[in-house]
Amino acid sequence: MENKNSYYNDTYIPSIISFGRITNLLGVAFAFLPALVLCFVYNIYPPVSAVIAGVVMQVSVSGVFWFVEPISYFPVLGIAGTYMSFLSGNIGNLRLPASVAAQQAAGVEAGTEEGSIISTIGVAVSIIVNVLMLTVGVILGAQILGSIPPVIKGALNNILPALFGAMLAQQFVPNPKIGSVAVVLTSIMFFLMKNGYLSFLPGFPVYAVIIVAVFGTIFIGQKIVAADLAKKKEQ
Repeated sequence: MENKNSYYNDTYIPSIISFGRITNLLGVAFAFLPALVLCFVYNIYPPVSAVIAGVVMQVSVSGVFWFVEPISYFPVLGIAGTYMSFLSGNIGNLRLPASVAAQQAAGVEAGTEEGSIISTIGVAVSIIVNVLMLTVGVILGAQILGSIPPVIKGALNNILPALFGAMLAQQFVPNPKIGSVAVVLTSIMFFLMKNGYLSFLPGFPVYAVIIVAVFGTIFIGQKIVAADLAKKKEQ
């Protein structure tokens, strides 16, 4: 066991970090490739004012997720799963559920070394299946969608809420106290947003709901766990 732990921390994780940095930086470079081709091959240059306006708009909408998503997803995905997920995308609706399902099926706990390895396998399988399904969808998508009845097409809109509901149930059952905190905080923030109490915030304030729900649950969850440990020591 000591040899396994030593290999995990001294060999496996450093290699994952090194390879993950390279592949993610390559992903960033390739993301800019179409724009670079337009500029340097076709001599199409957008005005600086348009670029600045686009950057400001994008940062105001999604900038907060650059910090919230890695922090909130990392405990479940692990190091390797995080690199793979942020490179392949579809984290919330594909990679995270696949990671949770794999850990549940293997009977391992998120945040442990075993959980990290199982998460890596789950994320890898989801990426492979995702690529295969996308390939089929690109080739046969129009024909398949055209043959689906309208009732089923409408039902497909409920897949994502059902998926998140299943994930909440999976995490809520073993941790009802922390799960209740998450539900209450999210409900309160969602109520405030829907009724305009967060309108003083810039942009669409859904990011405020996510920030409070994520970090509020982390903070209160730590207090609950610490209190439970203190009670066990007293007993």
